[in-house]
Amino acid sequence: MNLSQTLHWAEPAPFLTPSTIGRAATRALYHELALEPKPGLVTLSDNGSHSDMDAQTFMRSLFALRGYFVNIAELGRQQAGFVALERCGIQAEAQMLAATGGINTHRGAIFMLGLLCAAAGALSGHAVQATPARLRAALRQHWGDALTARSQRTPTLPGGIAAQRHGLRSASQEAAMAFPVLFETAVPALASALARGLRPEQARLDTLFQVMAVLDDSNLAHRGGIEGLRHAQQSARDFLAAGGSARADGLEAARAIGHDFVVRNLSPGGAADTLAAACWMLQLCDPGPWASR
Repeated sequence: MNLSQTLHWAEPAPFLTPSTIGRAATRALYHELALEPKPGLVTLSDNGSHSDMDAQTFMRSLFALRGYFVNIAELGRQQAGFVALERCGIQAEAQMLAATGGINTHRGAIFMLGLLCAAAGALSGHAVQATPARLRAALRQHWGDALTARSQRTPTLPGGIAAQRHGLRSASQEAAMAFPVLFETAVPALASALARGLRPEQARLDTLFQVMAVLDDSNLAHRGGIEGLRHAQQSARDFLAAGGSARADGLEAARAIGHDFVVRNLSPGGAADTLAAACWMLQLCDPGPWASR
């Protein structure tokens, strides 16, 4: 089954505007926050492996970022250069840090979802239906060269430094490749899980584990070294091989992995950002029952 069949393009997608694109991004990040159990990550009732942030921190951050996703989608609609997108993202990061008291809640999402919103904005000026393939093509066409150049900069943030130290594919390199884990793993996994009849929460959880199993998550490498990253990837593969969230004790198994991650101080933040991006994409590309949840 190919991706277009899995996503059931039976109804036209909603007309894309910077406002609808941005609202979908905020909603997707809330869906990611609200998902639980979610190993090592902040939920509405659990701080995971984090001692410096909780759900309220994330909600303050989301409130501060609402306008950013609309603004960068508008820049995409104008087909602005990468420098303008980057400037918008830097301003958004400052707003996030001001809202959270200096805590990094959504730096990865500012980068990843911001770029995707810009790509959707680039499509919004054309009478075409948004599809994952068209979004990825727009990202490559308008900012691919700039993202490739950016990926060659010397890393200054903890995740990028960890990725370079361990020979991993960094978040910047993922972007330069137009987010292969998002488009080739996360979106098909989420669409397939929903098509099989899993509840939205189960579909999101399994998608998170699908991403964890393959992503070079620099958050994990930063917090737990290469051993922590490989342990998390193997834990995800074992969870899925045993039946994932659909098995009778699936949620209990996910909680057990979460307890293990807390002990090891592991938090798959890159996988969480990728899950949110997949949720966002299905809202824009498939306006069926999923979009209203």
